[in-house]
Amino acid sequence: MQRRHLLKNGALASCLLAIRPHTFFPSAPQERTGSNPPYLAPQLIRKFIKAAHRDMETVKALLKEYPTLLNAAYDWKGGDFETALGAASHVGHKVMAQYLMDQGAQFNIFTACLFGRMDIVKPVLDFSPDTLYAKGPHGFTLLHHAKRGGDEALEVKEYLLRLGAKEMKVLLY
Repeated sequence: MQRRHLLKNGALASCLLAIRPHTFFPSAPQERTGSNPPYLAPQLIRKFIKAAHRDMETVKALLKEYPTLLNAAYDWKGGDFETALGAASHVGHKVMAQYLMDQGAQFNIFTACLFGRMDIVKPVLDFSPDTLYAKGPHGFTLLHHAKRGGDEALEVKEYLLRLGAKEMKVLLY
């Protein structure tokens, strides 16, 4: 009796797999329908993130054409995710970072360090002290971001150093 059920269910599963393989093994992202925007191609996300390090005109043009790029993240490998705001923040491009935030980008403590926002950094570290050792894109630390913030972030930089923050060596791809 069990063998017959196994054969019957196996045959049914094989038929379903042959008719609708993407249901069981999705390959490439499918374009969404209805009111949902289409998936963003990884190459497009990569282009946008690379531009966010230095190229305001490209960022504006891509964002105008693809508004959902704003909070898209690219995986440079091994879970090293980076958003446009993360890119602008770790290179110290405050104008770019501010533009992205003005468009609604999701900021975090790394960007707060860049801008010297002690009113944000201190409460976060009081709430979660181990965040001091958090690593952003490419392994850049809070201290790195505060250093990139220059004079505006000097108070945050000194605060992080008092807490024991250390600069980490990072590997870029």
